[in-house]
Amino acid sequence: MVPDISRGSKTYGLLAYLFGPGKHDEHTDPHIVASWDGFAPDPGRDPNATLSQLEAALDLRVNQLGTRKPKRHVWHCPVSADPGDRLLTDEEWAEVARRVVAAAGIAEPGDPDGCRWIAVRHDPRHIHIMATIVRGDLRQARLNGDATRAQAACRQIEKDFGLKELNQGDGTAAKRPTSAEGHKAKRLGKGEPVRLQLRDAVRRALAGAADEQEFLDRLKTAGLLVSFKTGPSGDVLGYSVAHPDDRNANGEPVFFGGSRLAPDLSLPRIRKRLGTGPVDAADTMPPDGAATGKIRTPGSRAAQARRGAAQAVEAAARTIDEGEDEQVAAQLAGAIEVIDVIAIRAPADTRAQLLAAARAFERASRSHVRAERADNRSLRYAARQMLSSGYATNRGEDGGATAMLLSALVLLAIAAARWHSGRGHGQQAAAADAAARELRAAYRTVAARPMAAMAQSGRTLPAPVRERQNEIIRTRLADAEGVPREQEGWDALAATLAEAEAVGHDPAALLEEARSWRELDSADSVTAVMVWRVRRIAGLSAATEPITAKRGNSPRSGQAAAAAPAPRRRPTR
Repeated sequence: MVPDISRGSKTYGLLAYLFGPGKHDEHTDPHIVASWDGFAPDPGRDPNATLSQLEAALDLRVNQLGTRKPKRHVWHCPVSADPGDRLLTDEEWAEVARRVVAAAGIAEPGDPDGCRWIAVRHDPRHIHIMATIVRGDLRQARLNGDATRAQAACRQIEKDFGLKELNQGDGTAAKRPTSAEGHKAKRLGKGEPVRLQLRDAVRRALAGAADEQEFLDRLKTAGLLVSFKTGPSGDVLGYSVAHPDDRNANGEPVFFGGSRLAPDLSLPRIRKRLGTGPVDAADTMPPDGAATGKIRTPGSRAAQARRGAAQAVEAAARTIDEGEDEQVAAQLAGAIEVIDVIAIRAPADTRAQLLAAARAFERASRSHVRAERADNRSLRYAARQMLSSGYATNRGEDGGATAMLLSALVLLAIAAARWHSGRGHGQQAAAADAAARELRAAYRTVAARPMAAMAQSGRTLPAPVRERQNEIIRTRLADAEGVPREQEGWDALAATLAEAEAVGHDPAALLEEARSWRELDSADSVTAVMVWRVRRIAGLSAATEPITAKRGNSPRSGQAAAAAPAPRRRPTR
């Protein structure tokens, strides 16, 4: 059950909408289910009652203030039930309305001076509560925190009425579009309210930005109108953005301040994020294998950037599992930048899924746990490198490197959901779960081709090589749930270990190191995760190459042994 509070100045205009046919004749049987005294005139059911009479009754105390009446005296709160809930009766909706106005501070039980209000039902699944905010003692109602209290009341109503229970918010969510913004978007034929589009655009402009000026330049490059709030000294104190096609009744652009889009998009919060240090100077590790020159097919710049990002994401996931809360909050804030960039640089076949993942994880990246001093420059650097490397295809080395990164991002999102759930962050945990689902869907699309190629390579390995790798997998992953059932992943992992062995690695040691990075209980396919980790650790191409018998049957035979590089140390965080 969702309350959505807004303020306005026209009592009659809102009444005309509530009791009218609606924008598309969607209103049915509009009538009052509850009111401040139970005797408010009801134009929906009483043929002798008029909207003007109801307006006069609601505005009685407002008009008594004369010139001192508040400009925005109308309090409006639609309350919607979940589509899966049972239909409530008028009496039940009346009880909902009474609880919400009491919680919000409009009219508490037993208060003879409470504000005047009505609850109108013109749809089976929601009501509109409308009130005027002047009390009987001619003081204005104290409504600070009314939205939070109304949400809490709705959570209790869900329990008491046996309805779907939503997650309790913590005040860190971005403000939802108002009903007026939603109606405007429908009227103009837009897919969604402009507030959501602006929030996405500002977040993407911030992803990987080196400094404040680059962030602001990106906003303008994205085609947004940008306005600044300056202090007496001329210093910029804040910013607002508008879509050039979004205008008010006077034809003026409708600007949204950063904090109105999301709490962490205010200019002070953005400066804190950018102030952790120059993103280009981040002390990040090179992609696995790059330092020793063992990547035999490096691929495009985009592929290289994705390999580096996968390593940064793996390190962030370990921090989420093991680090202090402040460190975890920093990694979550950095991870959304990586997801944003991979989404806007994605090919068409995965772009929608990745954009949805970014929008979902945006909620998971923010809680009351602040990352005041923790460092997330590795993730921000990875986002910047991906952004500067251009677009990637979902084929060949690009596709393999993208699958490598998406595999790591899925596990990071799952780790984030678990971390939030353990701290009672219900909305953030649900958002991280939603992001993981979208990332997993994108991964399956991208990984299908390279995994199939590696599996085919694994099935055609020389018999002694194949059996040796299968025995290593059975031994090292014997207690990992789901391994025996994932045949394609098993074959791909055998091919990967054989390829690593052919260039001088110990496959058993590689698999042990890959498994030690993080627990695997949450992985859809243990073997698939191992494929990408081993390829990253060993510095192998993300696109497989056939393994033939002439490479030898042992890790130190022939030319492979002569060219074997020194053992690689496990990277540290």
